[in-house]
Amino acid sequence: MEKLLIENKVYSYYEYPLEKEFEQIIVEKSTQIFGKNSIYIDIKKRIGDSILTIPDGYLIDFSFQADPRLYIIENELSSHDPYKHIGSQILKFAISYKESGRKIKAFLYDHLASAGKLTLAEEQIKHTKYRNIDDFLESLIFEKPVAAIVVIDQSTPELENVLSQLTIDTDILEFQTFKNGDDCIYKFTPFNDVIREAVEEKGSTLKPEELNTVVVAAREDGFEKEVVGNSQWFAIRIHASMLDKLKYIAIYQVAPVSAITHYAEIASIEKWGDTNKYILKFKEAAKAIGPISLDKEMGKKGLAPQAPRYTSIDKILKAKKLSQVF
Repeated sequence: MEKLLIENKVYSYYEYPLEKEFEQIIVEKSTQIFGKNSIYIDIKKRIGDSILTIPDGYLIDFSFQADPRLYIIENELSSHDPYKHIGSQILKFAISYKESGRKIKAFLYDHLASAGKLTLAEEQIKHTKYRNIDDFLESLIFEKPVAAIVVIDQSTPELENVLSQLTIDTDILEFQTFKNGDDCIYKFTPFNDVIREAVEEKGSTLKPEELNTVVVAAREDGFEKEVVGNSQWFAIRIHASMLDKLKYIAIYQVAPVSAITHYAEIASIEKWGDTNKYILKFKEAAKAIGPISLDKEMGKKGLAPQAPRYTSIDKILKAKKLSQVF
């Protein structure tokens, strides 16, 4: 079992015996998990007429301030059957969502008002096109596609397989607890962290709405076969909130090249196999650029992308070195 060593204290992985206990921690730590500008709505209400379901909660996410989005939350333990339990719950919600729109809008508004979160919501929508909270909720529920977030103690290939079969866009967020007596350490990657990193980087002038390009790392064999040979790149994990915003892909060739050398306009984004990852197909052959090389100066470590990172195509086209991209 995995352990953490912090300040000479050993913390052991804690396996939650009950989903209720796990869910209580998620609610308690929701600001750290989902971001200070997001609104976690801890409410369980039955929805649907022909098919009934009860999500664990809802999230109004303002990662894209001018284009907020609604997510359903499923807090789960990996011990649960991903097919019968997790997949079934999300599928039921996807089917029942539209017919329950009015009911969802009513209880979301009631919760915001009763929980003292209405002021926070109204402050956030000042940065959007919406006239008031009613107009905002109307658009959020009826005009935009809903997405889902599965918060789980440990993801599995079986879970990814299940979610890949669903039409509703779903993010998986692992949240793990380690204990030393009564002391707890929580291990997780904050929701939409790479989006926040892209715009909150020191000196960055990027706005979330300008993020339209994903930068991926490629080895020589993969670059030649997929980018050059097939005009595509695959097995990319993409946040649900970015799926309708990505227009371009840029290719960073790893050492010894260590530079962004090509970019392409995206023709389509499709699920890749039985996974919760995606394949991006190009409109035409990738175009050579730069190269935009990795900075050589000290203090620039960590710039080379290990996982997909987001930026804007304008920054890429103007950049002379990698630090000007991110």
